[in-house]
Amino acid sequence: MAAAGVVSGKIIYEQEGVYIHSSCGKTSDQDSLISGILRVLEKDAEVIVDWRPLDDALDSSSILYAGKDSSSVVEWTQAPKERAHRGPEHVNSYEAEWDMVNTVSFKKKPHTSGDTPSHRNGKSKWSFLFSLTDLKSIKQSKEGMGWSYLVFCLKDDVVLPALHFHQGDSKLLIDSLEKYVVLCESPQDKRTLLVNYQNKSLSQSFENLLDEPAYGLIQKIKKDPYTATMVGFSKVTNYIFDSLRGSDPSTHQRPPSEMADFLSDAIPGLKINQQEEPGFEVITRIDLGERPVVQRREPVSVEEWTKNIDSEGRILNVDNMKQMIFRGGLSHALRKQAWKFLLGYFPWDSTKEERTQLQKQKTDEYFRMKLQWKSVSEEQEKRNSRLRDYRSLIEKDVNRTDRTNKFYEGQDNPGLILLHDILMTYCMYDFDLGYVQGMSDLLSPLLFVMENEVDAFWCFASYMDQMHQNFEEQMQGMKTQLIQLSTLLRLLDSGFCNYLESQDSGYLYFCFRWLLIRFKREFSFLDILRLWEVMWTELPCKNFHLLLCCAILESEKQQIMEKRYGFNEILKHINELSMKIDVEDILCKAEAISLQMVKCKELPQAVCEILGLQSNEVTTPDSDIGEDENVGGASCPPSAFQSTSLPARAASGARDDSPPQIPVTPSVSRLTPA
Repeated sequence: MAAAGVVSGKIIYEQEGVYIHSSCGKTSDQDSLISGILRVLEKDAEVIVDWRPLDDALDSSSILYAGKDSSSVVEWTQAPKERAHRGPEHVNSYEAEWDMVNTVSFKKKPHTSGDTPSHRNGKSKWSFLFSLTDLKSIKQSKEGMGWSYLVFCLKDDVVLPALHFHQGDSKLLIDSLEKYVVLCESPQDKRTLLVNYQNKSLSQSFENLLDEPAYGLIQKIKKDPYTATMVGFSKVTNYIFDSLRGSDPSTHQRPPSEMADFLSDAIPGLKINQQEEPGFEVITRIDLGERPVVQRREPVSVEEWTKNIDSEGRILNVDNMKQMIFRGGLSHALRKQAWKFLLGYFPWDSTKEERTQLQKQKTDEYFRMKLQWKSVSEEQEKRNSRLRDYRSLIEKDVNRTDRTNKFYEGQDNPGLILLHDILMTYCMYDFDLGYVQGMSDLLSPLLFVMENEVDAFWCFASYMDQMHQNFEEQMQGMKTQLIQLSTLLRLLDSGFCNYLESQDSGYLYFCFRWLLIRFKREFSFLDILRLWEVMWTELPCKNFHLLLCCAILESEKQQIMEKRYGFNEILKHINELSMKIDVEDILCKAEAISLQMVKCKELPQAVCEILGLQSNEVTTPDSDIGEDENVGGASCPPSAFQSTSLPARAASGARDDSPPQIPVTPSVSRLTPA
């Protein structure tokens, strides 16, 4: 085995019989084959690739380490003499693949002290290790050309010696690396895999930002407050700052100002300071006027719903129905039917017969797509890396599904199996997007309510039409929402915004999870059903979810500012709000904010555009100004604020609409996976 000096850490991959061919000429000289062991390790939140000779007892000082600036540690110099010995026939030969090895020699840069570490034998100089964040590309061997090999090229164009896999092939190594980075074929050379570290960081972040319970942070915070709060919540940056930390313990406590710069780099193009962002209106302090008191009503009952349906099954007075749902939500018995309308699966003006025909059509379409991936053999899947990756990600996410609801209890629960099948089918429906961690959070409440595989799928597909941009690699949807949220919050409370900026928290990155999966991890399972159906009405204005964010932040402002929370404390505090937020209270506050903005006479154009308000002079329906008087400001769509005679109640009132826990039994035949 490897001698002393091996880098310690969690071993992700290990393979013996990985050789460096120190001479690629046609010779039987065994000294030209250096046998070694290749490892991939996790150490101090960094992923390291390490190769060293098996029979060489190296100390750590003799390793050629390619760090963040590889040129500062090891340099690779051309050896033109070796080129001169080659004839023209070499160009097209198999050995031509080793030009990068044969024309390179290695030498350690002199140490500043003048002491150059001595190698115990000639094989020592071949040892190397590097951080995965420095990897630029991987060159693969041609298929069917003997031992497979890989050549690593680092970001500063350092090319490492080719590694030949005499025992097994290189595929397992590639699979291990793909857990941390995205590898894609180069357009110029299909045998070259280009490394996209940032996109994998995003994908990993989706996976990891969702599964850190608040109580798990306590011990971590005592040991390393900064890292614990970051890892516990704002996971979108975890691979960014981890790769920059290195292995020096003294660098683990990054100053907040430095980490704020890393955070801005994590979402490229994100500029929160509106004064520096071209095309954005500079928002000065504006008197928004008094904020009205808002009350919510009881959930819409089955009787109220039925009264609004004509003899052919059409929904009557759709605007009024949406307003009732916005102000009170739905009783649980109605959700299975009403959600299909709210999500656009059923048209609001459709008849019962038309909906029956639509369901038949959608059922056929669903099972055709499901059959596509169900009929893929194991051998076929091995050759389809994208489908294989999608399946792996889905299985991880499904296994983390919230089991507090009996619908998803147990490893072999039909609900969990259906989650997997629906998500796999969605990959056939939208193969370009495929699956990204977090999507299962959007599906699980839908399946719980629908109790039907086909209906849950089409409702999920409709929901993903709204949420699609949140999961795209370029993160454009997330960037836009964070900028818009900053604009709204600055209008509501510029002092609070200034305080957050003074604590390097002005980017509002702690709201990332809220926006990504629409508060799914911030509220209880039953509360999220209420919150989502209210948001799906698209009332009282566009981007109402951003006003919900503002309402939550306003509720926490006093504690954050009075206790003078800093960067770490803000992250910790926001993370620990999970499952402690009163959904009815926040809905009241957010609606009150929207009413306050609607009545403002000087609402900035940027805010009007975010909320979809009209900038022309319109009188709001529930304004106390006469019909002949105009308000020189913006307004929401009239249906959002029409007065009704519906029974109202305070936000703190008790709710009796909690759905019963639905037992999963054989009698619920629709829960059996097809």
